[in-house]
Amino acid sequence: MRPGQADREQDEKAAALGDFFIPDLCASRPVLLMVLLAQLLVMVYTLASSALPHFDWDLLATCSLFVQWVVLASALVLCLSRGPLSRLNLVLATAISLLFIALVTVGSSGMALWLFPWLTGATQGGWWILRNALVSLVIGGIILRYFFLQQQLLRQQQMELQARLDSLRARIRPHFLFNTLNSIASLIMSRPESAEQAVEDLAELFRASLKESRDVTTVADELRLCELYLGIEQLRLGDRLQVDWRVDSDLLDEPMPSLVLQPLVENAVYHGIARLPEGGCISVALDRDGDAIRAVVDNPVPAGGSGTDGSPSNGNQMALANVEQRLQVVYGNDAGLQLEPAAQHFRVTLRYAPGQVR
Repeated sequence: MRPGQADREQDEKAAALGDFFIPDLCASRPVLLMVLLAQLLVMVYTLASSALPHFDWDLLATCSLFVQWVVLASALVLCLSRGPLSRLNLVLATAISLLFIALVTVGSSGMALWLFPWLTGATQGGWWILRNALVSLVIGGIILRYFFLQQQLLRQQQMELQARLDSLRARIRPHFLFNTLNSIASLIMSRPESAEQAVEDLAELFRASLKESRDVTTVADELRLCELYLGIEQLRLGDRLQVDWRVDSDLLDEPMPSLVLQPLVENAVYHGIARLPEGGCISVALDRDGDAIRAVVDNPVPAGGSGTDGSPSNGNQMALANVEQRLQVVYGNDAGLQLEPAAQHFRVTLRYAPGQVR
C-alpha cells in the first residue's frame, strides 16, 4: 500500500459514515429516541385493546418487554452493519436495513412463542409471527424515514452555515491584503531588501489565509498567521512595534477558526501603534475561561481613541463585527467579542467554547 493511501481510505470511510442517513445506533441518543417512540406505540396499542375502566397492565408489560427487545436487538444489528451499509446506495441500504429488522422480529417472535406459547391468544403461531414482522416493517420504515429527513435537514443547515462562513471570510480577505500591500509599498523605495522579504512573507501569509474554510485550523495556525503579519509590519514600523505574547501552551492544538485573531492584531497595529509617533506594545494573551478559550488583544491608542468618543473607527468596527459574526455562526450566540475602549487604551476580548460547535 502506498504511503498515505491508508489515511485517505480512513478519511473516505469516515466521510461516508458521517454522510449516512442512519445515525450511530451504538450511541445513546438515537437509541433512546427509538425506545421512546416504540414505547409510545405500545401505549397506543394497549389503549386501543383495553377498556379504560379496566386498563390491561399485563398487556402493556408484555408488549413493552417484547417490543423493546426487538428494538434494542435491531439497533445492535444496524449499529454493527452501519459501515458496510454506508457504502451502498440509499434504496439498497434501506431495503437491507428493513430486512434486518424483519429477521430480528421473526427470530424474537419465534423465541417468544417457544417460551410463552400463550402470547398468541386465538391466533395461530405462524400468522402471529407474520403479523409481528409486518408491523416491524411499517414501524421500521417510519423510523428510517425520520432518520433520512433529519439527516437531510442537518446537511442543509451545514451547507447554509458553510455558505455564510465563506461569505464572511471573503469580505475580510481584500481588507487584509490591502493593508498588508500598503505596508510593503512603503518599503520598496527606502528598503528594497526588506520589501522583498516582506513579499515572501506575504505569499506564505496569504497562502495560509486562503486555506479551505472546511479545513480544521488550530490556535497554533492562527498564531502563525499573526506572527507572519506582525513580521511584515515590523519591517515598516521597526522598534515602534513591540509585541508581548502570553499564550497557554496547552491551547496550541485547540480548534480556532481561521482569520479571527489576526484581524484583531491588525486593528491593534493600524488603529493604535501606527498612529503613535513613539509606537507601543501590543499584548496578545490566550488562556482558558472555564470550558471556553479566551483571547485578549490590548494596545495603546492616540489620546481620545480611534474615534471621536474613544471607540474604534468605522473600519475597525467592520472587521470586529465580521469576526464576531463568524464566531457566532460556528459556536452560537455565547461566542463573540467584548470591546473595552478607553482614553488611551483599547482592549478586545475574543471568547468561544470549542465544544459548542453547531
